[in-house]
Amino acid sequence: MPYISTKTTVKLSNEKCEAIKSKLGKAIELIPGKSENWLMLSFEGESTMYFKDKNDKPLAFVEVKLFGKVSREVCNSLTREITNILKEELNIQPDCIYVKYEEVSNWGWNGSNF
Repeated sequence: MPYISTKTTVKLSNEKCEAIKSKLGKAIELIPGKSENWLMLSFEGESTMYFKDKNDKPLAFVEVKLFGKVSREVCNSLTREITNILKEELNIQPDCIYVKYEEVSNWGWNGSNF
């Protein structure tokens, strides 16, 4: 039950969203037991964002919410892949991307919790 939310200063076309969606669908498999089958994604482009008191470069903030626990090593691998995807697709440099992880113990779906 992973959820990945991507907020960026870059304008997102439907084609870019589709390309990122496909790549994140593969990347989520870096987490044991997770797959694209349960992955939910959201994208927000053209956000007003500042980093280091400036807004002169493309920026991104990515939130990854996961049901259960995951190791730091696995998070490092996924962060590396997420930053690679955003660099390839949106030309956002890795040092302009924050990735936040949240592990959730209660996750609801279809009228009840897992």
